[in-house]
Amino acid sequence: MFIGVLLIFCGILGFLPVLGFWMIPLGFIVLSHDLPFARRWRRRFSIWWHRRNTSAG
Repeated sequence: MFIGVLLIFCGILGFLPVLGFWMIPLGFIVLSHDLPFARRWRRRFSIWWHRRNTSAG
């Protein structure tokens, strides 16, 4: 959980050279493995994304 929070915090400082805004979504993904309500959101998003991409083709 600490790593997820750290990634989100460092992502907010994305204007600095080493850090980037790409760290914010990565931090949420890491947190979603620890928090049950975020796990449900991640699972719903992955199902939606899969259905969206398979029905388009």
